[in-house]
Amino acid sequence: MKPVLRAAVLGHPIGHTMSPFLHQRLFALQGAALEYSVLDLPELGEAQRPLLAGLDCFNITIPHKANVIPLLDEITPKARACGSVNTVRVREGVFSGTTTDGEGCRRALERHGLALSGKLLLLGNGGAARAIAFEAAEGEGTDLTIACRESGRPRAQALAQELRAFSPASRVRVVSYEELEQAREPYDLLLNTTPVGMSPKAGISPVSGEAVARCGAVFDAVYNPEETELLKLAAKAGVPGVGGLEMLVYQAVAAHAFWFGWSFREEDLDRLIRDAREELEKRAAL
Repeated sequence: MKPVLRAAVLGHPIGHTMSPFLHQRLFALQGAALEYSVLDLPELGEAQRPLLAGLDCFNITIPHKANVIPLLDEITPKARACGSVNTVRVREGVFSGTTTDGEGCRRALERHGLALSGKLLLLGNGGAARAIAFEAAEGEGTDLTIACRESGRPRAQALAQELRAFSPASRVRVVSYEELEQAREPYDLLLNTTPVGMSPKAGISPVSGEAVARCGAVFDAVYNPEETELLKLAAKAGVPGVGGLEMLVYQAVAAHAFWFGWSFREEDLDRLIRDAREELEKRAAL
């Protein structure tokens, strides 16, 4: 009998998570026995380490992607640079962390023939924004505009400075949403990492249809609902759009590569994406 692997996702609040559905399917594709728990932890610190040390691996979601870093014994350069960890491997009590958010976004885009390069417009400056921005900056340099609310400008400016230090060849600037709408500047790819448009507050977009029409493609990290108002505006403008569900699947795939070195066939991942879409529709109907 194969040993049962113990995994979990932790965050707060976490009732909406798709992690158990995705990871149970991915473990099953490898023929691995699994216990996958959902840990709603309002706090994350040394007091929780004994609980987590009993796992083989775990995922982290908001608000703990930065809080988990002091608990780690090892961290990948990419995760250290962006200050965000969503995946941890546990081996003999040693915690090793990385981020798969950026890779998940990049692979979701590649599935549609799009690249995380060119002239990029990034909405937001939180954990997912940081991971995607540093993923883009890993190339030979990127041209990145970070759009934020005026109150978030200091945080966005700090991220821009970090990106310039990480990739001196990159061009990074910060604009407010008001400046973005007034400038009427074109972009190759718009990336939304804000929660604007997420259920139960669906039906709103972080930017106008006019701003969307100035972009060559749109990616929305929101996956519930799958077709956000932002993606509807993209479709109306004839702009290719990619939703967050595919990023969710590919970041889970990247987590398994980090945990166990596993890989998956694309046809299996295509089926998983279809099934995850159906699962979301079922949940929406409840």
